[in-house]
Amino acid sequence: MPRLALYPLIACVLAVVAAVISFVQGNWMGIVWVLLAGLASNVTWYYIKRDRAGKTAAAAGSGAGRAA
Repeated sequence: MPRLALYPLIACVLAVVAAVISFVQGNWMGIVWVLLAGLASNVTWYYIKRDRAGKTAAAAGSGAGRAA
């Protein structure tokens, strides 16, 4: 997992914990934490997919160079 994906993953986990705590205390502010968790999750997936695409492109580029 790339380092850039690790930071939003940590933020996502913390936001979920904060949402649970807010809802348990009866505070509807937990909805904001749920939205933040969703955003952090999307950012995490973006960086993971970007890393995979970069590795695939690098492997395809190095393989094409050997065939020539």
